[in-house]
Amino acid sequence: QVQLVESGGGSVQAGGSLRLSCAASGSRATYRLYCMAWFRQTPGKERERVATYNCAGGISYLDSVEGRFTVSRDNAQNTLYLQMNSLKPEDTAMYTCAAQVGRNGGCCTFSSLTLAEYDYSGQGTQVTVSK
Repeated sequence: QVQLVESGGGSVQAGGSLRLSCAASGSRATYRLYCMAWFRQTPGKERERVATYNCAGGISYLDSVEGRFTVSRDNAQNTLYLQMNSLKPEDTAMYTCAAQVGRNGGCCTFSSLTLAEYDYSGQGTQVTVSK
């Protein structure tokens, strides 16, 4: 069982920055094969997939965060990051990271759209952006 622990959330004013981290347990050899993703959800709204980083280095972003957020991963440290700049009040949400195992245990290159399709997820870290 892989455990994911998010950190780095907090309260900032609009225009500010935060860097989220997601540390994964388990071996580095296995971690590097995962598709990793950040999701966010605000009460009363649908969960959004914010960013993904697959095993082959493929990256994707939600349109509304493109150019402001940067996802990265350090496979040597089993850690996924989300650098969030120029934050807006609408970025306020609980941010959760997730890991998806590749087909047949190999390199995961297809990042699923919904959190339910991921094999592991963390408890989340709250981000609050005030005007």
